[in-house]
Amino acid sequence: MKPLLELKDINYSYHTPEGETKALSDITFSLEAGEFTAVVGPSGCGKSTLLSLIDGLMRPESGQLLLNGSTLTDNSSKIGYMLQHDHLFEWRSVYRNVVLGAEINGTLTSEIRRRAHDLLKQYGLEQFARSRPSELSGGMRQRAALIRTLLLEPELLLLDEPFSALDYQTRLKVSDDIGQIIRRSGKTALLVTHDLSEAVSLSDRIIILSARPARVVRIVPISFELENDTPLNRRNAPEFKTYFNEIWKELNKNEQTI
Repeated sequence: MKPLLELKDINYSYHTPEGETKALSDITFSLEAGEFTAVVGPSGCGKSTLLSLIDGLMRPESGQLLLNGSTLTDNSSKIGYMLQHDHLFEWRSVYRNVVLGAEINGTLTSEIRRRAHDLLKQYGLEQFARSRPSELSGGMRQRAALIRTLLLEPELLLLDEPFSALDYQTRLKVSDDIGQIIRRSGKTALLVTHDLSEAVSLSDRIIILSARPARVVRIVPISFELENDTPLNRRNAPEFKTYFNEIWKELNKNEQTI
């Protein structure tokens, strides 16, 4: 069976009047359907650039990006992108924020409206459907942003540090909440994060990038022997520290050899 997402020898450089800056070098990896993968690497190595290329916001200089075996230019509508900030509009109710994407692309049918209400109920926001975003906690806002993304039924979710704007305690709770929602939805997810604990607690695999120009230096499979395998429970499992230290050493070793 073909992977859902394939990146083959992706290269990208930024061009300015001062010259060329190589950002990505021969990036190659794939994602299986239903897999949750995290990307980690030194600050400024090009992690967010990678997501922008996958989402079609930018084009690689060379290499192939495939979704279900077809070029991503033909499949961009099947990708959902969740950013660092929720970008909910205060002048719209929570419900109207959730359906905004469908409204913009002209697919806001009665079935989509019904599904929006179902998702709000399923994820504990039904009573806030008519509220303004300012009436929600940070975690609730991120949940609403995820529902807005899931409503369009993407095959692939791109998560660009979606919890980074939250305080530490809220971040732990929200990452656990959002992680479980994505697992239950069966969606394939690619998370970019600076937080190694977050990567280990959420992922099936972790892709480690080098400093710029980023290249894949290692891919670490993540597996926990837990009866109730949730992000919060992983943080208390004995395997957690082992994975964290392994990835930390790989990142430091890579920085020292560049």
